[in-house]
Amino acid sequence: MAKIFEEDAYKKEIITTIKKIDKENKAIELEDTIFYGKSGGQPGDIGEISTTELQIKVENTIKAEGSIKNILESIDGLEINQEVKAKLNWETRYKYMRMHSALHLMCAAIPLGVTGGQIGYEKSRLDFNDPDKKINKEELEEKINIIMKNDHKIIYEYIDSKILDSQPELVRTMSVKPPKIDGKLRFVKIGDIDFQPCGGTHVKSTIEIGEIKIGKIENKGKMNRRVNILLND
Repeated sequence: MAKIFEEDAYKKEIITTIKKIDKENKAIELEDTIFYGKSGGQPGDIGEISTTELQIKVENTIKAEGSIKNILESIDGLEINQEVKAKLNWETRYKYMRMHSALHLMCAAIPLGVTGGQIGYEKSRLDFNDPDKKINKEELEEKINIIMKNDHKIIYEYIDSKILDSQPELVRTMSVKPPKIDGKLRFVKIGDIDFQPCGGTHVKSTIEIGEIKIGKIENKGKMNRRVNILLND
């Protein structure tokens, strides 16, 4: 399976074929896919699978047993090796791309360990190991918006996983295992401000994120603080 979203997150639709059908769970696997499977705090994509006669909603996309499965509204009329058009719900995907990229900026702006995170459509969040309560809401919001406006380019690099033996600090998210692709780690590089392993989808430049707003900062136990972020659309 070619995971097209890993190299081109802006590809909105493709022609491909059905590789497998899971009748019990109303799920299919595609030969090539543009759909991101739920993982690493990023929701799975939604969209549509269509043929000349059918239009079927993709209600969710998940990672399972090393594959990416589309959960469909119905599998009636679909067959293995059948050619289909796969189309993303672009509005939702692009919002996730902006949110995910914004979380990288937050991570770069706060030099603390990340203990968890979740991307959402309305708001997203990261949890930080912050026992001394160092995070300041107003300062953080201003810092992230300045970084965003500087139009940093976002690119990907693929590096031997052994780099983590000598530079373990590159893994900022303590709760998520770094993604391996063909035996290498996929790193997201944002200008010269952030460089860390990540398998998700992002925008091409920080300027696309738009202005952000920091929401609630919540205490989650003695060590953890949860920082919520929203996009000013």
